[in-house]
Amino acid sequence: MATLPNQLPTLAADPAGRSLGLDLPPGALLDTTVDGPWDEPLLWRADAPAAPGDWLRLASARRTAGLCPVLVGGRTGSEPHPDKWELDPDLASYPGDHDAEEVLAQLWEECAAEDQDADWPGLAPAGVPDVDPDVWAAEVTDALVGGAGLLKDARLALVPARRSADVPAAIGWCGPVNLTDDVAELCAVLRSWEDRFGVRVVALTFDQLIVSVAAPPGTLSEAEAIAAEHHAFCPDNITQSAHASLRAYAEREVLGARSWTFWWD
Repeated sequence: MATLPNQLPTLAADPAGRSLGLDLPPGALLDTTVDGPWDEPLLWRADAPAAPGDWLRLASARRTAGLCPVLVGGRTGSEPHPDKWELDPDLASYPGDHDAEEVLAQLWEECAAEDQDADWPGLAPAGVPDVDPDVWAAEVTDALVGGAGLLKDARLALVPARRSADVPAAIGWCGPVNLTDDVAELCAVLRSWEDRFGVRVVALTFDQLIVSVAAPPGTLSEAEAIAAEHHAFCPDNITQSAHASLRAYAEREVLGARSWTFWWD
């Protein structure tokens, strides 16, 4: 996959990342894949669980060092750490080589059309962020790791990627492998969501992805249009949930929602 130069090897001799303009806490470089060690580190991961404020303190790493912050792990007590994940960078192509609407239309035909008995409706109209997407991403990550947050034991990680949408492909994340072998296809959709809804990838677990949303839909019709994209992107969100219809999913999980969560069986 075409990426920025990987600055992570610098941290082997400079653990705090001062030469990159960083001030990192103790952490480790991870290079484990399904086929053994990768030729370069895939990510840096903090040793201690993340706390509110940690993501914001490292948010500048994307601009100064080409390293995107993201929370990893921490969903449940049985959640494996990323060094035990089945990462496979060889499967991931380059997100920029895929067209988001073509990916969604194909996935709709393969996975969602039968459920909805309808043709692919096309991309939802873009929203207008009412907050800076990076500032809002910090707010969402703080909520995930603070208090009764969903990912209290998650670690903060840094991944060499051009933008947050590319993080899953950059590490060869295989969470959606039952939907697609090439996670870069979904990263192309995440890029489109970045552009249209101010989305940022803020957390990954073994099989779950969480994004912050700076431009959530304000009407049910807008939410339904986005929900159709969700159905193609992650059919399990609808087919394995308690929602009776796509409209119900749109109303309860998308309308006004400031974060979206996806889980693949």
